[in-house]
Amino acid sequence: METTSPTEPRPTTGGSDRALAPVAGVLLLAITVVLAGGVVTAALGAPPEPAPTTALSLSATDDRITVTHRGGDVLNATELGVHVRVDGEPLARQPPVPFFSAAGFRPGPTGAFNAATDGDWRVGGSASFRVAGTNDPTLEPGRTVTVDISVDGRPVATLETVVESG
Repeated sequence: METTSPTEPRPTTGGSDRALAPVAGVLLLAITVVLAGGVVTAALGAPPEPAPTTALSLSATDDRITVTHRGGDVLNATELGVHVRVDGEPLARQPPVPFFSAAGFRPGPTGAFNAATDGDWRVGGSASFRVAGTNDPTLEPGRTVTVDISVDGRPVATLETVVESG
């Protein structure tokens, strides 16, 4: 029978319970990183939200372009994008909707195009702006105006009309 004194070291058994804690921590961290990466990948690969569905109409008289919301989803004015072409040529300066005063446009647009709007463009509401004579090409009776409307970068409508004289 072998005895050891209290001052002699104990024989080792080849392992320690304390060594398991760091290993378990590293494994838990690795699992967390893998799961977080999967969530991020799923979120980035998610399909984009569809554009709102609306019915809009367009009219152009002299230098004024008016768009009327005829039906469908409410549009958020702060997310609107408006791009105007005259006879296929883009205006040199596009309207920074919503705005009150901008280069290439007469001050005081109406409805959802005005910076003072409440933010919601609902069915029945009209929005308009006037193109200044300093913008090019100018609006003249008989010319074709095309207006592309987008919401948060997603196309909603492409409208076309012929400029009438007031």
